[in-house]
Amino acid sequence: MQYRPAKNGEPLSVLGYGCMRFTRKGSGIDLEKAEEEVMEAIRLGVNYFDTAYVYPGNEAALGGILQRNGCRGRVNIATKLPHYLVRSNRGMDRYFDEELRRLQTDHVDFYLMHMLTDIGSWEKLRGYGIEEWIRGKKQSGEIRNIGFSFHGNTASFLEVLGAYDWDFCQIQYNYMDETSQAGRRGLEAAAKKGIPVIVMEPLRGGRLAAGLPGSALKILEESGRGRSAAEWGLRWLWDQPGVTCVLSGMNSLEMVRENCAVASDVRAGEFSDGDFRLIARLKEEISGAVRVGCTGCGYCQPCPQGVDIPGVFRCWNEIPVDGLKRARKEYMMTTAMRRTPSGASRCIGCGKCETHCPQAIPIRAELKKAARDMETPAYQIVGRIYRLLKI
Repeated sequence: MQYRPAKNGEPLSVLGYGCMRFTRKGSGIDLEKAEEEVMEAIRLGVNYFDTAYVYPGNEAALGGILQRNGCRGRVNIATKLPHYLVRSNRGMDRYFDEELRRLQTDHVDFYLMHMLTDIGSWEKLRGYGIEEWIRGKKQSGEIRNIGFSFHGNTASFLEVLGAYDWDFCQIQYNYMDETSQAGRRGLEAAAKKGIPVIVMEPLRGGRLAAGLPGSALKILEESGRGRSAAEWGLRWLWDQPGVTCVLSGMNSLEMVRENCAVASDVRAGEFSDGDFRLIARLKEEISGAVRVGCTGCGYCQPCPQGVDIPGVFRCWNEIPVDGLKRARKEYMMTTAMRRTPSGASRCIGCGKCETHCPQAIPIRAELKKAARDMETPAYQIVGRIYRLLKI
């Protein structure tokens, strides 16, 4: 297993265990299967395990596995404050204390503000005294490292990144999201500040492993390298020194062993020109079915009505790879679950964006199409509830 430096404490394994995808059995988690997989990962050198308060049964499952096997001291636990449920300083304590009980531990190694989407989410927490709360928890040793996980656009990520002295951050990043979400700009900005970056969705929930179009699979076969689609996606990430740890939602022993084997062999900077060309061809094939040719450059921003135009088009374009249900979920998180909504339907057709678009995209017409596909009644209801509760 390869390791890369953390800001505070021991180095982290380049492969982390994303516990959200533990196999479920009936109404709960298949604990026997999860335990076998977790212990195999630890045996092979994985020392970073990611969970969250809102993953059903997840924290308790992980805590029980580590307790039964006496290996809490060998791993780093990462879990998250559900800030969208917090209404006061006491609320922060209530959720955190419950997480410690579930995890059967007296401290969390890596604690995240879960799913920040813009600077407003952090400012709300500051109003509740989050900075003083963090200082207290770090002084007591209950929290070793503080960070945030992010869903939003690059500009918002950079704002959040600069708003506090973070110990680490977690972003969605893969070769299809190189210029969206936090993107390469966000990754490199964090690296420049010496902030470790944990990568989630490295294969877009498995879509870049098992959901590739036939033409992309043919490219992999013809390469003669004998690498799976998943291995190419992971190696592209690990080639970048700014990537500290890549989370994988491993739910089989075969997956654990295969990913650990790659993580033991990989080195930053080893990609050849031919490797980069292969990834470029994959992106081209995957993008061939996209609805609009937005590159996420952001020249169309800011929209006078607050529409996150690159974010809207990114989610809309995910339908061929991720499926309609997943794309709509991502769209909801990106544009509705925020204090000021930024969905396509906010467009009033002023046309300012089109005067700046280097791709000459008919943005107004495409936004109408995106709104029809993505803004379901459920989207509208969730957005209203989110703002009613002033999350």
